[in-house]
Amino acid sequence: MTGAPLDIVVFGLSLSSSWGNGHATTWRALLKAFAARGHEVLFLEREAPWYAAHRDLEAPDWGELAFYSDLSQLEAWRERVANADAVIVGSYVPDGAAVGRWVQRTAKGAPCFYDIDTPVTLAKLERGEADYLTPDLIPGYRRYFSFTGGPTLERLERRYGSPAARALYCSADEEIYRPTPAPARWDLSYIGTYSADRQPLVEALLVEPARRAPALRCVVAGPQYPPDLDWPDNVQLIRHVPPADHPAFYAASRYTLNLTRRDMARAGWSPSVRLFEAAACGTPIISDTWEGLDDLFTPGEDIFTARTADDVLDALLSTEDVRQRVGAHGRKRILDAHTAAHRAYTLEVELRAAAAQPQAAPAQVLKLA
Repeated sequence: MTGAPLDIVVFGLSLSSSWGNGHATTWRALLKAFAARGHEVLFLEREAPWYAAHRDLEAPDWGELAFYSDLSQLEAWRERVANADAVIVGSYVPDGAAVGRWVQRTAKGAPCFYDIDTPVTLAKLERGEADYLTPDLIPGYRRYFSFTGGPTLERLERRYGSPAARALYCSADEEIYRPTPAPARWDLSYIGTYSADRQPLVEALLVEPARRAPALRCVVAGPQYPPDLDWPDNVQLIRHVPPADHPAFYAASRYTLNLTRRDMARAGWSPSVRLFEAAACGTPIISDTWEGLDDLFTPGEDIFTARTADDVLDALLSTEDVRQRVGAHGRKRILDAHTAAHRAYTLEVELRAAAAQPQAAPAQVLKLA
């Protein structure tokens, strides 16, 4: 810790349930590491039946988790929000724009936004479809933390008036995501919720290789895949793997895929949380390609890249020495720069800087330039 302890309040999509979203594991790793630096954390989560039915974290031992059922219940937290050193609103929070306006009116500390979906958010803003963020709110957030780096940060500042857009990539909790001895069950695995714009990559880089090489053992793990999809016989479908089982899942995979949604691939510099978690487990990754990937990993050294099914099959034919070396180098890259502790340090430094800035006018009177 670099100063006095901070007290922060977070409004996020979900901390309690990892079902169908990567937000939960991202928030858990970041806030656990932040609390370990001596800070206080309160996470406020909107009740949702689909998450309530699939909770895998009831009460974190590093902070508070509380629920609210509608916007009227925010008043119960007014004093806590008002007195916090910083209040962070996350992407995809239900009625997040209304929550953000209330936070910007109420917080005496630094209101901030953490976008774990930045390219998708910006595409929604252009279409006027984002109900968790509106353009007029952005100047009122002293920090716009973005899981996307690169040119997107400048766009947020110049086009949308963010006082300070900062990359805050996802990470891996190094205490959880680590190599685990296990017999190999699959040659190629993939964890990811179904997304229509990502499915062509699943088809090209997992299904097609599986069809060409029937001896391969492949698995896709994630919810919401339509029942009418045509999977080859050598592709197993698992509806959900809880985070606690991710290290064992990766350990049972000789290789694992990282696949990126269309908007995120176009923006570049948008590494998914699964990319960091799999690498931390020492499992060699085969990733689709996008700008900025080689700023985070070195293709051929600590990650494989693929554009076609042939590229995937070539990677799978690597010698065992190469497979183990790439996996080990990938894990070292995470431990050197991409653990939750690294992100918590960045968050603390930026929140302290944000607290020293004057607050912008309330969101309702701001106009997008």
